[in-house]
Amino acid sequence: MAEELELIPVPTRILTDKDDIVDSIERYTKGKIGENDLLCCAESVVAITQGRFVRPEDLQISSVAQFCCRFIPDYGSLASPHGMQSLMNVEGKWRVAFALFAGFLGKIVGQNGLFYKWGGTETAMIDDVTGTMPPFDKCIVYGPGEPNEVVKKIAERLGCFGAMIADVNDLKRSRVVGVTDKVNGQMAAQLLIDNPFGNASQKTPICIIKNYKQYQESK
Repeated sequence: MAEELELIPVPTRILTDKDDIVDSIERYTKGKIGENDLLCCAESVVAITQGRFVRPEDLQISSVAQFCCRFIPDYGSLASPHGMQSLMNVEGKWRVAFALFAGFLGKIVGQNGLFYKWGGTETAMIDDVTGTMPPFDKCIVYGPGEPNEVVKKIAERLGCFGAMIADVNDLKRSRVVGVTDKVNGQMAAQLLIDNPFGNASQKTPICIIKNYKQYQESK
């Protein structure tokens, strides 16, 4: 009889850019994870440990960023001048502006997602202020660097079936950022749809999916 699938959030202290994400995950999952399990980590925490964040007060806001952010829905991380400027700083001001214009034209003809396709990797990754855990809720956090290399190191260190970095929110959106080769990322992402990560006072940015290997093989 197959072991039962179970999602186990793992509490940690606040992780910062002084921490190594692989070392931290090993420490907090010790005795909790097995060879058939999948280790999942929130993308913002990985990025923070890599120092991939910026404080809004350190940004110089351009008139282009002030203009472009007006076309982003209020709930989006790029809806503020600071969020938009942080994207332009890493992806290029005119690239982002062009992608936004192309996205607008695409919607007219029924083609969605062009802004996120052409605006660069960080377009869908940036978390504006309040988008992550304190004290980094006062920072803009980029996506993690080399996520597929990070998950490979995590899985090798833990000896588990696989590892995944995911971008999950309370709006029922779950997206794979990095995943090891053996794992069906889309299947695993659906298991995280109710967002077991707690990036605020819960301090549970890690989640173990117990017996995921058997679950995936049974599908």
